[in-house]
Amino acid sequence: MNDLDLLTAITVFVLSVLVGIEVISKVPATLHTPLMSGSNAVHGIVVVGAMLIAAEAHTWAGYTLAFVAMVFGAMNVVGGYVVTDRMLRMFKAKPRTDDRTEV
Repeated sequence: MNDLDLLTAITVFVLSVLVGIEVISKVPATLHTPLMSGSNAVHGIVVVGAMLIAAEAHTWAGYTLAFVAMVFGAMNVVGGYVVTDRMLRMFKAKPRTDDRTEV
């Protein structure tokens, strides 16, 4: 990787962070949980990317970055499903309990 490739990669990273912050800050609080729970599953792509990094890595730094990316991506995927399940349970009908006793 030459200096121009590194500079391009850093530029893309910084721009994506800035765009991400701008987009996330515009989401109202009432929509944050539903949007995030659904979009966290997209982080499966991060896991696939980490696997590609691990396949191409030849140094301890590459393996460490791939491992950290896989752990964070997997946590985000699982967390998205947990939040979605919790939200869906909020809307499930609760069993009725009759306080009346039949005579």
